[in-house]
Amino acid sequence: MFFQAISPAKFETRMNLFLLAQVAPAAASEPVKKLNATEKALQQFWLDFWSMDWKLIDASEWLFVAKYYGLRAMFVVVLMILAWTLSGWLSSGVRRGLTRVRFDETLTKFISKLVRWGVLLLTGLTCLSYFGVETTSFAALIGAAGLAIGLAFQGTLSNFAAGAMLLIFRPYKVSDTVNIAGHLGKVNEIALFTTEIDTFDGRRVIIPNSSIFGAVIENITYHRSRRVDIEVGTEYSADIDQTRQALERAVAVVPQGLKDPPPAAVLLGLGASSVNWSVRVWANREDFGDAKQALIRAIKMELDRSQIGIPFPQMDVHIQSANGSEQAA
Repeated sequence: MFFQAISPAKFETRMNLFLLAQVAPAAASEPVKKLNATEKALQQFWLDFWSMDWKLIDASEWLFVAKYYGLRAMFVVVLMILAWTLSGWLSSGVRRGLTRVRFDETLTKFISKLVRWGVLLLTGLTCLSYFGVETTSFAALIGAAGLAIGLAFQGTLSNFAAGAMLLIFRPYKVSDTVNIAGHLGKVNEIALFTTEIDTFDGRRVIIPNSSIFGAVIENITYHRSRRVDIEVGTEYSADIDQTRQALERAVAVVPQGLKDPPPAAVLLGLGASSVNWSVRVWANREDFGDAKQALIRAIKMELDRSQIGIPFPQMDVHIQSANGSEQAA
């Protein structure tokens, strides 16, 4: 047994040489050889310990091992306390910095927590390596676990990636009126996994971000002004020029209409039973609904005043009697 060949006093001497070799790597070759002997002694100690042959381990040898690992345990505890404090400072600093530059609140919280746990993870791996644990195996384990988690949460991670892209590129923002994933409403919140919109009939719709980023996004209130288009059909007997003048007068009386770009009455084509027109006026985005209502009212009143009819679909029904005569109804 190595315990019989090496006395506890020699163990302590070699322990001191071992610590000295860590502080001064350029020491002479003799301390390095004694470092190897110390490591062999510790390996034999644990071999006897796990084989339950404790009678071969006396009190002085227990004291030596306690000193050897006690110093390292104290160092690890101090290091973890410092890492916990430092990670909290770094997390708070990142959050304050991103808030000062008016960064997105959701990403700010996520990045600050990521910094904190990243520092703690690196510190934990450092402490394990200080006790002689191979951290490369942990890296492989973390990689395998990450792959398994990624496959299990594929849909969730796709929502997360889409949410990050939405927050970075900003196709819409909170309070915008959008048409996304077949839903029309005002954006209430943009989270990392979902987007919440409030419809105009009082419903809250929560849409996964992956369904939004890969589809067509219509931001209705992106520009400051919008164009109101009203299509109307007039009877064929009405004069074209007279109809245009009536529609232009209707556009002129809309209070919400803008002068630039100018309004217009555009002749679209000749339909099956009517001459089709498109009346267009620009309005500020907040006045769009009122401008549309006012324009419809003005068009109907001007056409009535000018005695220009608006045709509607008609059906002629012919009833054939038993004697073969027809009657129109």
